[in-house]
Amino acid sequence: MLIPIRCYTCGKPIGHLYETVQSESKGKASAKQALDKLGVERPCCRAALIASVDLQKQVGVFKR
Repeated sequence: MLIPIRCYTCGKPIGHLYETVQSESKGKASAKQALDKLGVERPCCRAALIASVDLQKQVGVFKR
């Protein structure tokens, strides 16, 4: 699954928040605290940011 650029349900732009949420959730803060700090209030946007996994880093770069 790729990083969502917009929320799947409401269409709010959330792609710019993904890296911030991931970096803060790896530190002391939980994902809930990171989302609260960034002002993400809608449950659909919160679920889209928490549930997404960046597969590009796992798969790597494809060469033709």
